[in-house]
Amino acid sequence: MITRRQTLQLLGTAAATALIATSFPALAQNVAPADLAVPGPLGDVALGPEDAKVTIIEYASLTCSHCAAFHKETWPELKKRYIDTGKVRFILREFPLDPLATAGFMLARCDGNDKYYPITDLLFDQQRNWAFTDKPLDALRGLMRQAGFSQEKFDACLKDQKLYDAVNAVKNRGMEQFRVDSTPTFFINGERHAGNLSINELEEIIKPKLGE
Repeated sequence: MITRRQTLQLLGTAAATALIATSFPALAQNVAPADLAVPGPLGDVALGPEDAKVTIIEYASLTCSHCAAFHKETWPELKKRYIDTGKVRFILREFPLDPLATAGFMLARCDGNDKYYPITDLLFDQQRNWAFTDKPLDALRGLMRQAGFSQEKFDACLKDQKLYDAVNAVKNRGMEQFRVDSTPTFFINGERHAGNLSINELEEIIKPKLGE
């Protein structure tokens, strides 16, 4: 397991370390919704009502290009059509595939639940401008400055051992208990769906569960 110190060292390397295109097909395995509902040590940050008929849990990495594509192309429509209307509950869970993604999630968790989605949205949207640069840590620091992070706060977040351990606990549980082996992986009412799903593909899954 990579230690926090190694993570901080690796953050200074070229962005080639952040290329995480996984090639292993995800196992077609469903999971009991009750097992999935158990949150990690930091708790889940959910959007949408708790009693929604459909719950989507996404395991993603902030440096995954397929995840960024989903959050750019599909997420806005999913949120508008189903989450904001109260039909779907959505949870993003941490599955960092490299030290940069771990750092990004630590920063997203560092400023409270209200900032979790604004920061992850920012990091997905600007992924090319920080994850795939020669100096990703400097680029990440600059982005987080836009989100209101001082230099001191930025450094403190990345040195927080409990935060580091908690983010990795979510990933490890996803890997070991739910057999997540690629990103993004979605569990929709416990049904496993891997890969960057379009809004049309999601609707084909969601609508029958909503009775539409």
